[in-house]
Amino acid sequence: MRERLLGPIDAVAALDDLRCRQINYDPSRAPLDGRPDGHWHVDSGDAAIGHEPPGPPLPGGVWESACLLVLRYEFTDPKMLRAVYRRDDELLGRDMLLEGRFFGLRFYLGVRVTRVIDENRGSGAGAQQVWGWSYQTLQGHLEQGRLNYEVIKNLASGQVVFRVSGYSRRAPVPDPVIRWGFRLFGRWTQQRFYRAIQARLHRLVQAAQRGEPPPVPTVRADGLAIAPSGTTPHPLERFARSSHHPGS
Repeated sequence: MRERLLGPIDAVAALDDLRCRQINYDPSRAPLDGRPDGHWHVDSGDAAIGHEPPGPPLPGGVWESACLLVLRYEFTDPKMLRAVYRRDDELLGRDMLLEGRFFGLRFYLGVRVTRVIDENRGSGAGAQQVWGWSYQTLQGHLEQGRLNYEVIKNLASGQVVFRVSGYSRRAPVPDPVIRWGFRLFGRWTQQRFYRAIQARLHRLVQAAQRGEPPPVPTVRADGLAIAPSGTTPHPLERFARSSHHPGS
């Protein structure tokens, strides 16, 4: 049976369509990139996911395991969000089709990876090694904004954390039902998602340190990767209401 992104959608055509979609806001007027324009939520939260000896990250250790899982988008909570992307695309510039899941609703939303972080920060007791990436929302998304995922090791203490940060606001949504539903539940769902992915990455990293093999996204014959791994269609999936690029 051919693997698919759970909902009734042509993933190849949907990813091709994302190439023509632009970032759905002006980054120069967003809170972290310039003068804020309009109401934005600005978030940043760290979750400890493990510990290593001080110094550079260990091969196969907590930091490297976490980076691999973040690269593959395995940290996302499959009950809330799933993704499809082309496995062979470079990370920087990668388009991803997200399937947002809220009760019996399915929202198909586009994002693009616009930054890859691979750097050392600070010095002394605050020295850090950081790896991660950021995506920005594309035309049709329910939100406008940027989300950053960073795996950070404090080189002095050995602590490894997963930082989720970014800025966001509601995008214009023509459908009144979706618009009011997102107004009521969007922020609550967003914060719940942040907590869920940090907890999931912690569980996966700890499992890897016990010797369990890390999960790997399902890759179809045409090279499309479906993440996180182990996502399979539910018998009632065909009854879910789907909305493709509901933002304007």
